[in-house]
Amino acid sequence: MEELQEDLKESCHSSGERKSHHSDKTKSNIITRLNRIEGQIRGVKGLVEKDTYCDDVLNQIAAIQSALNGVGKLLLENHLKSCVIERIQEGDNDVIAELLTTVNKLMR
Repeated sequence: MEELQEDLKESCHSSGERKSHHSDKTKSNIITRLNRIEGQIRGVKGLVEKDTYCDDVLNQIAAIQSALNGVGKLLLENHLKSCVIERIQEGDNDVIAELLTTVNKLMR
């Protein structure tokens, strides 16, 4: 909760520009996860170049998709707990339609 309160110190759309405001810890966590995913993707590319058995490549792709879903869930949770709540409290209910569109894209 302390991390979330740190995130909320800044507005999601202060000075008219939409920005996230993750704590340094959250941002570091996301970047670490994305770096790991980037490495996994390079690994899959190498597997394809080496003509690795398709099932093995597909299993690696499934692991990458799962890791990306984890990053998406983390970002969605932080977005809900900060920007969405903030905008609703400010009377901006357009954020709900925006959120539904985003969730639909994530669920494809």
